[in-house]
Amino acid sequence: MASLDHIDFDQTDGSLQRLAARFGGHAYDLHRHETYAVGLTLWGAQSFQYRGGMRTSSAGQVMVIHPDEAHDGHAERDGGFAYRMLYVDPAAVSAALGGATPFVPDVVSDDPALAALLQEAFADFPRALEPLAVDAVVVRLADRLSVRGDAPAKPQRGAPARRAVGRARDFLIAEAPRTVASEELERVSGLDRFALARHFRAAFGTSPHRFQVGRRLARAQAMIADGTALSEVAAATGFADQSHLTRHFSARFGLTPGRWANLAHRAA
Repeated sequence: MASLDHIDFDQTDGSLQRLAARFGGHAYDLHRHETYAVGLTLWGAQSFQYRGGMRTSSAGQVMVIHPDEAHDGHAERDGGFAYRMLYVDPAAVSAALGGATPFVPDVVSDDPALAALLQEAFADFPRALEPLAVDAVVVRLADRLSVRGDAPAKPQRGAPARRAVGRARDFLIAEAPRTVASEELERVSGLDRFALARHFRAAFGTSPHRFQVGRRLARAQAMIADGTALSEVAAATGFADQSHLTRHFSARFGLTPGRWANLAHRAA
């Protein structure tokens, strides 16, 4: 049922991205990303590997996938499935909760409050959310993650570390199209590379390297959907060549760039 397959998404503002998709069978290969992925299954049922087990989300159920956790996706039964997903920057969640990035142990659940939030976030999709609406979605989502999390929300790092990882993150965003050396981040943050890696993961749920590659791939994702040639995308987003882009793109999205181009649709 490949003819059923389709993806639509909006441009990320750095803290939140919305994606709507449907698939008739196989959807994604095993992959991971540096954001929270919070989704609602609209119809059908989708199954995916996650943290050593197979999980299934049926119509009306919600999913909460933690940053940097490997997962895949496929239809559980004939007829396929459709879903909506919010990809949320852990830094935004951390800021909303005063320094916490909660882990939600129940990856699939019946959660009417979270389902309602997802429906509201997609009410005008694919029309862009206004900035204040993005803020409201992130805050409400962060609060729900905290309620569902396995530990009370509390700051995970002191003020000096917060400033240090913030400087590192800002630098990685500014220098996204190129390779950044460990020594550069040490100078920017004032932390040694190993302390920075620990504090960065505590704050944002992923490593500095995976975070920066994720920023480059978000740009590549949009360029590919707009019809830009893969060789041009690779050069514009800091990858050595098309094969280098393909390897990272597949690891981040669970789809090859070519399949993404076929599935994604841009309104004229």
